[in-house]
Amino acid sequence: MKIAVVGVTGMAGSRVAAEAVRRGHVVSGFSRSGGGGGGVASFTADATDPGAAARVAARHDVIVLATRPTPGAEDGVRALVTTVLDAALGFGRRVLVIGGAGPLRSPDSDLLVVDDPRFVPRRWRTTARASVDQFNACLSHPADWTYLSPPALFAPGDRTGAYRRGGNRILVDADGESRITAEDLAVAALDEIESPRPGPRHFTVAAAFEPPGPGCGST
Repeated sequence: MKIAVVGVTGMAGSRVAAEAVRRGHVVSGFSRSGGGGGGVASFTADATDPGAAARVAARHDVIVLATRPTPGAEDGVRALVTTVLDAALGFGRRVLVIGGAGPLRSPDSDLLVVDDPRFVPRRWRTTARASVDQFNACLSHPADWTYLSPPALFAPGDRTGAYRRGGNRILVDADGESRITAEDLAVAALDEIESPRPGPRHFTVAAAFEPPGPGCGST
């Protein structure tokens, strides 16, 4: 497939691009700086520009939106995702949004994670609230989108190729922690791109704490 990764210089975007290249896909990376590498054709693009978003959609089968708002620019996430979804709808493309954990439900209640201090400390709440706005913009859009919420913590690490997949409720381990490496998040993202699962379009993943089995992904 021809896959566009918007936000390719970020932690999630760079790992998704690398995983897609590893699997033999043709990958183009888009960012404001035009950075990239590792077998990825890199381009400068402003995803808030409808013309630029349309050019991306026209030339790719799938768009991965993996951007993160800069501090103080959180109000712009709704417009950005809407612009990308508008372009995807116009060309009949799929979009995988790698968003935030904020729109997930807590493990033991219907409280949103953005409002649960166990997972979102006060200093992260503005960014988490932006991910809720981003998700709500997806919900109201008719494009073919899927929203991947990472767990509460994800950071660079090892690629194990295994993970647990859930729905719209945050996944925690026996110690109550919710985490995954960026590399394994990318594995889950590519699994979804290659073999989309039917059902709800919002899902989450977390590190596997047992050998892969039913409900776990591995590559």
